[in-house]
Amino acid sequence: QVQLVESGGGLVQAGGSLRLSCAASGRTFSRYAMAWLRQAPGKEREFVAGISWAGRSTSYADSVKGRFTISRDNAKNTVALRMDSLKPEDTAVYYCATEERMYGLGMAASQYDYWGQGTQVTVSS
Repeated sequence: QVQLVESGGGLVQAGGSLRLSCAASGRTFSRYAMAWLRQAPGKEREFVAGISWAGRSTSYADSVKGRFTISRDNAKNTVALRMDSLKPEDTAVYYCATEERMYGLGMAASQYDYWGQGTQVTVSS
């Protein structure tokens, strides 16, 4: 059973930084792409960033390119999201997610089959 547990959310002022972490368990972590999704109130869940199974490829939503960085540590079964230059519009619940298929890299929220309970990120203006 896939389990994903996020941590690191919080309240930060615009222009500030946060680092989210996700611990994964339940299957061979290094065979699957990982991603961060987010959902703001009244909006659909959206793709933020993804990283391939070996960490060689990454993908970002246009809205976060140049500000967010996704990384993974396959030895520790963790994935992280470094968020810099945060904006009020980044406010959302952030979810760690992974695919059912091996060795892929989805670039849409709908391609991710498992996600954690989420962590709240609030950016004040």
